[in-house]
Amino acid sequence: MIRHVVTFTWVDTITPEDVAEITTRLRALPAAIPELRGYAVGPDLGIGGTADFAVVADFDDIAGYETYRDHPQHDAVRSDWIMPRVAARSAVQYSLDA
Repeated sequence: MIRHVVTFTWVDTITPEDVAEITTRLRALPAAIPELRGYAVGPDLGIGGTADFAVVADFDDIAGYETYRDHPQHDAVRSDWIMPRVAARSAVQYSLDA
């Protein structure tokens, strides 16, 4: 199993409506990308985090992650909604089997 974790810090001009739309669009991805085995996304709760938003995705293997990474629906959310509003991004992929 491969886990992908990404965190975002938003630009100061992001609105609550933007965050809600990003959340909705990301949460629609499992229906479009069967390689996703587990998927959780959401805004920071404000209780000590250092980022504004997180995505955690699980895959059977690297090929599944690559399918998600390159999927047109994922790319549309990333390019149209996330990247124009992101100030900083951090990501890591690791094996759950090790």
